Amino acid sequence: MAFHYSRRKLKVREEEESGELNIVPYLDILMNLIIFMLLSITGLATFGILNVNAPSYGAPSAGMTQEGQDEQKLTLSVLISKKGHFVSSENAILGQEGAAADQPTVPVLADGTYDFRALNAKMVEIKAAFPKETKVIVGADPDIPYEALTQTLDAIRETQASPHRLLFPDVTLGAI
Repeated sequence: MAFHYSRRKLKVREEEESGELNIVPYLDILMNLIIFMLLSITGLATFGILNVNAPSYGAPSAGMTQEGQDEQKLTLSVLISKKGHFVSSENAILGQEGAAADQPTVPVLADGTYDFRALNAKMVEIKAAFPKETKVIVGADPDIPYEALTQTLDAIRETQASPHRLLFPDVTLGAI
């Protein structure tokens, strides 16, 4: 009796050797992550929105008029340093009368914290002199804490006493 091999057994089975990768579970995980990230980002975007304008480059646009040329122009800038707040306007430092030029307009308190109430009072005084002005440039040393920057922005933008009034809402951030 002769033993014969079946042709089915000798034939290489390609179905068993090549399997397909099931990517459905991976797609499910990716879709869940994308939905989660979109929902969390939209919640954070509305959490703290602050109107900050970048400085513009180039010549002024043709639509600008020459009406306000006779008025006194205020280019207000507030610089935050370790010594305190320097408030200046068109290359003139608005400091304490009789103080040295290198002394800040609003110095830090004795305990080393910034005096945001005095800064707000100075901004109210400047706003009374220039009621139409809304722009301010804020600059800070690189080692200033973020909390000091945000509290400075709050002191510049509106009065701290009730009722709240806008002082200088158009803020441009810069670096020293």
